[in-house]
Amino acid sequence: MEAGSIKAVFTKSPLLTFGAIVVSIIILLALFAPLIAPYDPAAINVRDILFPPSWQHWCGTDTLGRDVFSRMLFGARVSLAVGFVAVGIALLVGIILGSIAGHYGGRVDAVIMRLTDMVLCFPTFFLILAVIAFLEPSIWNIMIVIGLTSWMGVTRLVRAEFLSLREREFVLAAYSLGLSSFQLIWRYLLPNAIGPILVSAVLGVAGAVLIESGLSFLGLGVQPPDPSWGNMLTEGKDNIQIAWWLSLYPGLAILITVLGYNLLGEGLRDIFDPKTAKR
Repeated sequence: MEAGSIKAVFTKSPLLTFGAIVVSIIILLALFAPLIAPYDPAAINVRDILFPPSWQHWCGTDTLGRDVFSRMLFGARVSLAVGFVAVGIALLVGIILGSIAGHYGGRVDAVIMRLTDMVLCFPTFFLILAVIAFLEPSIWNIMIVIGLTSWMGVTRLVRAEFLSLREREFVLAAYSLGLSSFQLIWRYLLPNAIGPILVSAVLGVAGAVLIESGLSFLGLGVQPPDPSWGNMLTEGKDNIQIAWWLSLYPGLAILITVLGYNLLGEGLRDIFDPKTAKR
C-alpha cells in the first residue's frame, strides 16, 4: 500500500487513527518498560509505603513501597503478552477448523459446527475458571486456556467467509484447474478472508486482556510479586479507603487499553466492510 493511500485511510477513519495511536503507545511502553520505568518494579522500600502520587512517584507506591508506575509498565507487558499469544492460539485453531468446515461442507461442516455450538453453550469465563482451578496459576497456563476457549467465533467467521467466497468466479476457476484443497485454501480463500479475521484478532486482544485482568484480580492469574494490572487492582481493593491510586491507575490502564483495541478493530471493520460504516 502506498503512503498516500495509507494517509487517506487514516484520514477517513478517526476511530482507526485514535485506536492505532493508543495501541501503539501502549505497545511501545510495554516493549521499553525496562528503560522507561524509573524504579525496579519488585524493589521493596518500607520507608515509602503507600505514598500518594508525587513528582518522585508519579502514580504513588503500594503497601510494600513499590513504585506503582513502574509496576504498571511491566504489567502492560504481561497483559499484552497474554493477549497476543492467546489470540494467536485462538486464530490458529479457528482458522484451521473454519477453513475445513467452509471448504468441504457437508458432514464435515456439520460435525465441526456442532462441536463449535456445544462449546459456545458454556459461559467462556466460567469455563476458564473451571480449567484454571485444576491447573497451577501461571502466565503460560492463562495464555493457553484463554486461546483454547476463544476459537469458536473465529471458526464461525472463517466458515462464513469461505462459504461466500467459494461461489465466486475466481474460486470456481481455481477449482477447475484441479488444485489441491490446501492450495485452494492457502492461495485463494484465506487471503480474501483476511480482513474480517484481522478485525476479529484485534478485538480478541481486548477481550483477552480483560479476561487475564479478571483472573489475576481473583487470584487465579499472574501471581505476586509479578506485576499484573489485575493483581494490582486486588491490592487496591484491599486499600481503597486509604490509597485510591492503587485502584485508579491500573483500572485506567485496562480501560484505555481495551478502548484502544476496540476502536482500532471498529476502524478496521469500517475499512474492510464499508457497508457497516454507512449504517
